[in-house]
Amino acid sequence: MNDLLDKLELIYQRWLQIGEEITKPDVMSDMKNYVKLSKDYKELQAVVDAYKRYKDVIDNIANAKDILANEKDEEFREMAKAELDAYQSDKETLEEDIRLLLLPSDPQDSKNAQMEIRAGTGGDEASIFAGDLFRMYQHFCDQKGWKIEVLSMTEGTVGGYKEIDFSVTGNGVYGIMKYESGVHRVQRVPQTESQGRVHTSAASVVVLPEADEFDVELKQSDIKKETFCASGPADSA
Repeated sequence: MNDLLDKLELIYQRWLQIGEEITKPDVMSDMKNYVKLSKDYKELQAVVDAYKRYKDVIDNIANAKDILANEKDEEFREMAKAELDAYQSDKETLEEDIRLLLLPSDPQDSKNAQMEIRAGTGGDEASIFAGDLFRMYQHFCDQKGWKIEVLSMTEGTVGGYKEIDFSVTGNGVYGIMKYESGVHRVQRVPQTESQGRVHTSAASVVVLPEADEFDVELKQSDIKKETFCASGPADSA
C-alpha cells in the first residue's frame, strides 16, 4: 500500500467535489461561500497536478518491473532497467515536492499585501536606494502578473523616495513578499558622491497582509441618541 498515494487520492476526490459545488446555482448565489470554495479549488490544483504526475510514475514503475520479471529479450530488459532507474529517481523527487505541498500553509500567505519602503541612514543616497528598491519590486510584480497601487509617497530631494506606501494585489502575494520585511543595505559609489568613495545606505521595508473584510450588524435597539446644549437649555420667555 502507498499511503501517500491514498492521501493524494482523497485530496483529488475533494478537488473534484469542490469543482462540482462551485457550478451549482445556490453556491454561486452565496458570494462568501463561492469565493471560499473557489480559493480552496485553486489552492488544491498544485497538489492535484503533482498527484497525476506521481500516479503516472507509479504506473510506469510497475510496468517496468513487470517487463523485468517476464521479458526474456535482453535488449528489452536493459531498456526496462534504464527506465526503472529514471522513474525511481522521478518518484523520489516528486515525493519530496508533494510533502512540501502538503505542509500546512499560513492562512495569511494567500492574501494581498500592504508595503512601505522608508529611506534610512545615508541621506540623499538612502532615498535613491529606496527608489531602486521600489522599482525592483515593480519589475518583480510585473513578472508575477501582480498589480501595484501607490497609496502615498514623499519624494527625495535628488530622486527616489523618503518613503512610499503601496499595495500589491495578486495570487499568493503576502506568502512571497513577507520575507522582504526588514532593513536592506547597499554599499556602492552613490550618484551624489563626486570623489568615487563607497557609501553605505539603508532602507527599511515593511510588508503586512491585507486586512480581512468583515460585516458589522448594527441593531436599531443598540443606538442611543442624546442631545446636549453647551450653555444649557434656553430660558423660557
